[in-house]
Amino acid sequence: MKLHFEKYEGTGNDFVVVDAEHVPTGLDWHRLAPRLCDRHRGVGADGVLLLGPGERAPWRMRVFNADGSEPEMCGNGVRCAVRWWTDTGRRGPGLGPIETGAGIVHAEALAAGDVRVAMGRPRWHRAALPATGAADAELRDEPFTCGDVTLHFTAVSMGNPHAVAVVPDVAAVPLAAWGPRMETDPTFPARTNVEFAQVLGPREASMRVWERGAGPTQACGTGACATLVVLARAGLLAREATIHLPGGPLTVAWADDDEVWMTGEARQVFAGELALDRLVGAARVS
Repeated sequence: MKLHFEKYEGTGNDFVVVDAEHVPTGLDWHRLAPRLCDRHRGVGADGVLLLGPGERAPWRMRVFNADGSEPEMCGNGVRCAVRWWTDTGRRGPGLGPIETGAGIVHAEALAAGDVRVAMGRPRWHRAALPATGAADAELRDEPFTCGDVTLHFTAVSMGNPHAVAVVPDVAAVPLAAWGPRMETDPTFPARTNVEFAQVLGPREASMRVWERGAGPTQACGTGACATLVVLARAGLLAREATIHLPGGPLTVAWADDDEVWMTGEARQVFAGELALDRLVGAARVS
């Protein structure tokens, strides 16, 4: 049994892209995704994008993290999906709707490989994250202790949960120690993405991310948006700024109508075929 795939990346966040209309039925993607994402025994990626027609929009994107979990939304995934649909002639370059687990988002392919995505409006209340405590309360400038260091984070949903902490030197953050502790804190029953951000100037910030279900990645689109709105609301950053990630820059703008727009590159890396029967126990076929 052969699975055709294409590898795409957006700002270093890489995905195995699969055409949902041309795959065997009955595949268990929650079990298959970790095998596909394995960088030693599979293709290697931060996640899997399963792309096909939607029920509420012409196109639908499902995302599976490297651990097999299925997040509601992935901003870099949307950019890669739009580039794939455009590259394969399934849609034109104009702004169009895409069905995701977080609802309908709109995106468009731009010149020179960039894709612009309307990421939705930030939601601050605990119920939207979700987080424990009063549903209509916020998690703002909350203390969090990692060893002998106390950080302060603000939580926001950009279709998926994020906890953003401002630090003086993002390069010095022990990501592998602090990231998973905050991701799995009992405050977040569905876990959370974690961003550590350093303000570089009025319109620039640097960010490192620990992604829920994927660990440290080169970039996170929703995380860049979460960082911008948290820092802008705190008066630390303009409402339009460049967010520098390990994989490259993203431009994020928080419009007056509360919509957050993200722009960045996305491109195909390679394509191939994989023998599913070699991924022992990874797929079930009905």
